[in-house]
Amino acid sequence: MSPEQTIMLEKARQYCDYEERCIHDVRNKLYQWSVQSELIDKIILRLENENYIDEDRYVRAFALGKLRNNKWGRNKILFALRSKKIPDLIIQIGLEELDSEEYLQTLKQVLSSKKIDEKDPYKYKAKLAQYAIQKGFQPSLVWQTINEKN
Repeated sequence: MSPEQTIMLEKARQYCDYEERCIHDVRNKLYQWSVQSELIDKIILRLENENYIDEDRYVRAFALGKLRNNKWGRNKILFALRSKKIPDLIIQIGLEELDSEEYLQTLKQVLSSKKIDEKDPYKYKAKLAQYAIQKGFQPSLVWQTINEKN
C-alpha cells in the first residue's frame, strides 16, 4: 500500500473505532473523503478481516440502541437496517435476539407515555394504536396490548 492508502486505512479504522459501523456507512464515508472506488473495496475488505466491521455485531447494537433509546419497534428497525443495505437474513437474526420481555415493556412504556386528548374511547384507542404502529411496533401486538390494558 502506498502512504496515502495507509493513511486512508488508518482514518477508516479510527472511524470504525468510534462506534459500530456497517459496510454501507464506511463506504459512504470513504466516498465522502474522495477515496478511489477500487481502494474503497480493498479498505472495506481489510477492515472486515481485522474485525473493525462486523455486520452481525452492528445489527445487534443498532437494534438494541433503537429499542432502548428511541423506543422503536421491530418494523421501524427493520426498514432502517434495510436502508443500510444489510442482508435480510442478518437483520432477522439480529431482531430475533431482542429480548421479548424488554420489547413488550418498551411498547407498554410507549403506550402509557402518549398523551391524547380524546373523549371517545374508540378514537382514543385508534390514535394510541396509530402512534405505536408509527414507532414500528407490530399492529397485532399493539392492539393486543391496548386491549389488555383496558
